[in-house]
Amino acid sequence: MTEGNFVDYVKMFLTSGKGGKGSVHLHREKFITKGGPDGGDGGRGGHIILRGNQNLWTLINFKYKKHFKAGHGGHGSKNRSSGADGEDVYLDVPLGTVIRDAETEEVLFEITDHDQEKIILEGGMGGRGNWHFKSSTNQTPRYAQPGMEGKEGSFILELKVLADVGLVGFPNAGKSTLLSVITSAKPKIADYEFTTLKPNLGIVEYRDFQSFVMADIPGIIEGAAEGKGLGHYFLRHIERNATLLFLIPADSNDISKEYEVLLDELRRYNPELLDKEKLIAISKSDMLDDELIAEMEIELDKDLKGAPYMFISSVAQQGIQELKDRLWKMLNA
Repeated sequence: MTEGNFVDYVKMFLTSGKGGKGSVHLHREKFITKGGPDGGDGGRGGHIILRGNQNLWTLINFKYKKHFKAGHGGHGSKNRSSGADGEDVYLDVPLGTVIRDAETEEVLFEITDHDQEKIILEGGMGGRGNWHFKSSTNQTPRYAQPGMEGKEGSFILELKVLADVGLVGFPNAGKSTLLSVITSAKPKIADYEFTTLKPNLGIVEYRDFQSFVMADIPGIIEGAAEGKGLGHYFLRHIERNATLLFLIPADSNDISKEYEVLLDELRRYNPELLDKEKLIAISKSDMLDDELIAEMEIELDKDLKGAPYMFISSVAQQGIQELKDRLWKMLNA
């Protein structure tokens, strides 16, 4: 999937259908001149319904069409015949979609399961026909209810990527390179910051035909929790990952400090993110010899305070299978 096709935020204007009006009709047929009221009810207006679809990974279907309107209910007719219900509009969205009210920013609901359906706007009720209003004092009511108006409003659809493992790191840490090696994904790779502007998903093939999903998410910088850089754009995707893989390059000036900065950004955005399983992968370790790795391990054991870590190299394919094994064990603990 190219970056231009990955859409994870859209604002939409939706309108549900108006209810049909009830019928004012007095029954007439041969030999029955005064049969009484028999006007039917109007049909309800169409709903706007969101439906989860596990085969979708983006909101691109709503990139160019953002206005949707449901059908109006049919009017009632004679012989107590009810009008047809308005046509419902179904909007298929990927799993992990959050729906907000555009004015209040309130979260209305989330779509997390396949074929899960939620009515975002209900259609107006149909009006009742005049036969409902017959009474002992009014045998021939000549009035009926009009249908209720539909509802309308602006809504925000926001996709939070659903993945088993989320890659966390500063720009240019090697996340896209790792994803290209460990999965069949083909992310954009270049030697400058913020190469990745949209999340990339890849399927990691494991032993015995098993697999899990890994997401390369735009790089984090200090101040991301306050919206700097890609800020919240990055952090909201981290919320839905089961395990966090912190990627820090071996040529970093201070590996433990980078890890603390990353943890602090997650903590300020949402403290619950720190409860997730975490693993530190020190990338580009093909630049290190065995003696230097041994020295770094002594420092890291002290500075990282027991946080699990390992050395890998995406380019040299070092430690990749061991990384898969550890991630799989963490996901299935």
